[in-house]
Amino acid sequence: MSSKTQNKMLQPFVKWAGGKRQIMDEIYKYIPEKFEVYYEPFVGGGAVLFELQPSNAVINDNNHHLINAYRVIKNNVDELIEDLKQHKNEKEYFYKIRKKDRTDEFARMSDIEKASRILYLNKTCFNGLFRVNSSGEFNVPFGRYKNPDIVNEPVLRAVSKYLKNNDIEILNLDFEEAVENITENDFVYFDPPYHPVSESSSFTGYTLDGFDEADQLRLKELCDRLNNQGVRFLLSNSGAELIFDLYKDYKVEIIGAKRSINSDASKRGEVDEVLVRNFN
Repeated sequence: MSSKTQNKMLQPFVKWAGGKRQIMDEIYKYIPEKFEVYYEPFVGGGAVLFELQPSNAVINDNNHHLINAYRVIKNNVDELIEDLKQHKNEKEYFYKIRKKDRTDEFARMSDIEKASRILYLNKTCFNGLFRVNSSGEFNVPFGRYKNPDIVNEPVLRAVSKYLKNNDIEILNLDFEEAVENITENDFVYFDPPYHPVSESSSFTGYTLDGFDEADQLRLKELCDRLNNQGVRFLLSNSGAELIFDLYKDYKVEIIGAKRSINSDASKRGEVDEVLVRNFN
C-alpha cells in the first residue's frame, strides 16, 4: 500500500483531459487501506497514482507517446531535462515541433527527444489538451501562454525517483491485457475515457482509435470477471445513462467535478461523475 509520508512534489507532469486532482478527496474515500499491488490501466496524467504513492504498482495506458514519457522520466530524467531546456515558447517554433510526427524525421528521433517534444507541446498548446487526429498526429494549436512551465525540474525528478525506487511496471497495452496477472489481494482503479453525456461532448481524441460504447461494454465485462475473482475495483466515469445502466448491480456514488480542460468554455462547469465500486 502507499506510505503516508508523501512527497508533495510527486504530481502529474502533464496536463490531461479528465485529470483527477479536483475529485481526489472523493476518490480517496474509497481506496482500500490494504492491498498488495495497485493497478491503473488508464493511468493518464497519474494524479491518483501520485496521490497514493504505492510501492507496488502496474500502470498502463493505450497512448504510446505518454507511456514513452513515463519510461524516459524513469530512466533518463537528466537527459530529458537538458533536452526540454532548448524548447522555445514561440508560435513558429511550436508548429515546427508539432509537425515532426508528420515527417520521416519522427522515426529517427530518440525516445528522449520524443518525450521532450510531447512534454513541450503539452505545456505550450491550447488548454493543455493531448489530442491526436485520425492519423495519430498531435493537432492542438499553440496556446499563447506568457510563461509556461516547460521544464518543471522538481516534479520530473520526484516522479523519476518514485518510479525508480519502487516496483512500478509501466505498460503500453490494451486495458484488459494490463490486468492479466491481477490477484484477489490487489486493487484496481479504472479511469477510462468518459462516455459522452451528450452526442456532442466527446473526448475521443484521447487515443488514435477512440474509446467507444463497445469499449465501455468490454470494460464492464472485465469488471464482472474481476468481481467474480474477488478483486476489488473502483471505476470513474461520467453520469451518462449508459454508465448507470451498466453498473446498476454495483455501488454507484454520484459526485460533481469541475472540468477545466474543454475546448468549449461553456462546458467547463460542474458535471456529474460517478464512482463505481464492488466492495464496502
